[in-house]
Amino acid sequence: MEERVARPFWQRARRRVLAEVLPRRLLFAPLLALGRLAKPFLPRRLAESVPVSPPAAGAWPAPRHSRKMLALAGCVQGALSPDINAAAARVLDRLGISLAEAEGAACCGALRYHLNYQDAGLDDMRALIDAWWPHVEAGAEAIVMTASGCGVTVKEYGHFLRHDARYAEKAARISAMTRDLCELIDAEFDRLEPMLERKGGARLAFQAPCSLQHGQAIRGVTERVLARAGFELTPVPDSHLCCGSAGTYSILQPELSLTLRGNKLLALATGDPELIASANIGCLAHLQTGTQIPVKHWIVALEERLRR
Repeated sequence: MEERVARPFWQRARRRVLAEVLPRRLLFAPLLALGRLAKPFLPRRLAESVPVSPPAAGAWPAPRHSRKMLALAGCVQGALSPDINAAAARVLDRLGISLAEAEGAACCGALRYHLNYQDAGLDDMRALIDAWWPHVEAGAEAIVMTASGCGVTVKEYGHFLRHDARYAEKAARISAMTRDLCELIDAEFDRLEPMLERKGGARLAFQAPCSLQHGQAIRGVTERVLARAGFELTPVPDSHLCCGSAGTYSILQPELSLTLRGNKLLALATGDPELIASANIGCLAHLQTGTQIPVKHWIVALEERLRR
């Protein structure tokens, strides 16, 4: 009886901690850094869950183009992999597009909403709209999502806030402006192609996140971009299945999550790839902790193919 009572209590406690820490970059980033420092002293299972140290972001191009778009820094991506948005900014700069992160733009609301703190999640959505809105009114052309998990949520803002008299119209406009990065690069690729290295790219296995292929119903677009960029795409059996990350699922259901990750990594390794690419920070970080094959965001891999 005690065990049956205790488990729900600890589950609720973990959910509350996740809901309070992950959406707040000022809390998450130092805690992540502390976890990396303590990694050699942690139990093996816990140490394996600590993501690798982040790569350097590199230079962010100064805004200089008439075409301007917004990127979401998000809550965890900036700490886990600051190179993603920076790489996207450099690629778009070559296409005559200036990409910017709005000051104060934080969590998209997905984390708390999916943890069943729905009112708090809706507040996060409103706060993000407020941070973006001056840029929208100033003529931002689009909102570019480099994390498909955030993208599937922001594209639904019009639905989530449809009954909010103050935000319904703004939310609908934000949703209509939102594009996954692969949609944008695919549409602009003819102009990007002459800038690519002529030598062949690496053998690459693409992990299509559930939030991209199922949530946003975008299938085959990133793969087409990568193939046109010269990568040799290797086969991935059962590519429709989840990698086990699924937002906070990997923390709340670790045993099932690790089973799903193991299955996904076996599938990704089928064609002996030199590189694994993903389109979502949660999937990327989850896969990195289970394989020796380099795992990167696809835009980082693409930018490395551009002639310097």
